[in-house]
Amino acid sequence: MRRQIAPEAAPAVEPPASVPASAPPAVERMRTEFTFELPRGYVDGAGQVHRTGVMRLATARDELVPLRDDRVRENPAYLSVVLLGRVVERIGSVTDIHAGVIEDLFASDLAFLQDFYRRINAEGHTRAQVTCPSCATGFAVDLAGGRLGES
Repeated sequence: MRRQIAPEAAPAVEPPASVPASAPPAVERMRTEFTFELPRGYVDGAGQVHRTGVMRLATARDELVPLRDDRVRENPAYLSVVLLGRVVERIGSVTDIHAGVIEDLFASDLAFLQDFYRRINAEGHTRAQVTCPSCATGFAVDLAGGRLGES
């Protein structure tokens, strides 16, 4: 004689909560502006140092227009200066950002902004994976803000 085992009853599944028909679909917002803190800071005409700022995502126009600029045609290295002058919205209380302001940055700040531009436009984030040189532990840092030692 064979024994048969009755299958277990399936657990009762509650129907999903109904969504009212009048509820609008969730809208996903894209982040287009990113804050940063310059390593040294921009020194304005009055001697005031400005360190925090905002950079927006670049558009196709932002990348194409500088190619028609005579300064870029004469010196292709000037491309990043003109491009950053278009996408940096603010440095401290300075809101009239143009190539002349970018030219007056310290070299370390210019290099920082070039890397920041690449990260937010090509990679879509401001976090970088780094490794501690002492203990070889890997961790992520946010290049967009925070002072050294802050979490």
